[in-house]
Amino acid sequence: MPAGRIEARRVASRGLSLASSVLRVLPALAPCLVLAGALGGQTAAEGGYELPVRRIVLDNGMRVLALHRPGAPIVSLVVRYSVGGVNERLGTTGAAHLLEHMLFKGSETVGTKDWQAEKAYYAPMDAAHDSVLRARAAGDEAEEERLLERITSLEDSARVFTDTGEFDRVLRRLGARGLNATTTTEATTYFVDLPSRRLEDWFALEADRMANSVLREFYSERKVVIEERLLRVEGDPQGALAEAHLMAAFDVHPYGVPVVGHMSDLRNVSRAEVARYHRQYYGANNAVVAIVGNVEPDEVRELAERHFGPLPVGRPPPPVLAEEPEQTGERRVELAREARPRLRIGWKVPDALHEDTPALEIVVNLLTGGRTSRLHRRLVLQDRSATAVFASLGPGSAYPRLLVIEAAPLAPSTTEELEAAIYEEVAKLAEEGPSEEELERVRNQTRAGSVRGLQSNFGLALRLAENEALFGGWEAMLARPRGLRAVTIDQARRAAAAYLVRARRTVAVLAPSRGG
Repeated sequence: MPAGRIEARRVASRGLSLASSVLRVLPALAPCLVLAGALGGQTAAEGGYELPVRRIVLDNGMRVLALHRPGAPIVSLVVRYSVGGVNERLGTTGAAHLLEHMLFKGSETVGTKDWQAEKAYYAPMDAAHDSVLRARAAGDEAEEERLLERITSLEDSARVFTDTGEFDRVLRRLGARGLNATTTTEATTYFVDLPSRRLEDWFALEADRMANSVLREFYSERKVVIEERLLRVEGDPQGALAEAHLMAAFDVHPYGVPVVGHMSDLRNVSRAEVARYHRQYYGANNAVVAIVGNVEPDEVRELAERHFGPLPVGRPPPPVLAEEPEQTGERRVELAREARPRLRIGWKVPDALHEDTPALEIVVNLLTGGRTSRLHRRLVLQDRSATAVFASLGPGSAYPRLLVIEAAPLAPSTTEELEAAIYEEVAKLAEEGPSEEELERVRNQTRAGSVRGLQSNFGLALRLAENEALFGGWEAMLARPRGLRAVTIDQARRAAAAYLVRARRTVAVLAPSRGG
């Protein structure tokens, strides 16, 4: 058996009674488990909470973070792959999001009744898709339609041997809650809560999914993703506005490319291309696992070594070499739709590790952080010109991004009036800075938010995995609240003055359609 190969027992879908291990790993490797010496027996604290996180690094590069928290016998489990929209290329945009859907379809042992019989349909299915692309390029609509019908017929024939809901059903019978996944510009993340006594079952199922996933019902699921794009972008004025805004703001950087993918790419991408993308970039070295709850780190260590240790190493994700050119003037885009008007303003700001980022996060909170924030008081309470106003930093963290303010006018007010009022409040902040009272309010909000984020096992697991992957260590999450609390009045003022300027901004307006 090749090194790293995982063999799994068949999981019965009826009368499920799982023993301590659903799947049996045949280790061909003997990975060495390395505990990060920097942690040793130390603990780190934030907001009065101790975080004795155990970092476990396997020989294949996978990092596993374990944190014991007494209480209910529940554990939150997060797997984060550092592969997202920014790592794709034109032609395969949306691949990571497609994989988010596909990895719930099962493996060569879970989700199939006869893998060899099912497998026989995939080669002709992929060949038919290649022919679809040739017919589409030639403009032969009749041939294209015939071939698409053939793909549907082949999938229907393969479906006789599949049970694509089995992976989900097995976990739910184990007591799973919150089973889901999400794809962003920089990651694809899978998560679930389980009873602590089912920890080994999860390790076995997840290791099998990592090593032996099958992209079954791919072309049917691709239609689901296309429908999702139609619903959330083409059919949703706010979604369309957000996409148009990002595409106008970023000329070169993939932050301007929709995570769901361009429609033309979704229509043309093949099962073989997405499968190749998965094999290359979803390896152990690109994964961070965070486990938080009523579990013992020593048990996590042993299970990680046994189940995840044999997993193969993948390639590093494609590097993002594109650098956004300096913006030297305001950009504007208007989207005409039969919808209520809406406004988005985005200013180019640095990445999350930049020294000015804490001050910019304070600026966001000063402008829209709650009912006492400047823009909420001005637009919603005082002028009654907006139904709501929000601000955020995004779409990602690793590269220079946008500080976005979004507002919806309350009739008879207009987006033009909202825009002018926003600029007035931004100018005041840039000229005068916040008051000490305002700054203290934001500090208190930050402190309260930090504590709330640590109270949930699931929220904490997400934060641990994200910080470990993005910043090279989960400990970065401890430095953030301290950095925010250290921001001074002058630093907040200077950040607003330096970044929230006309030359750095892109404005997108959702305007009612006009005849002619």
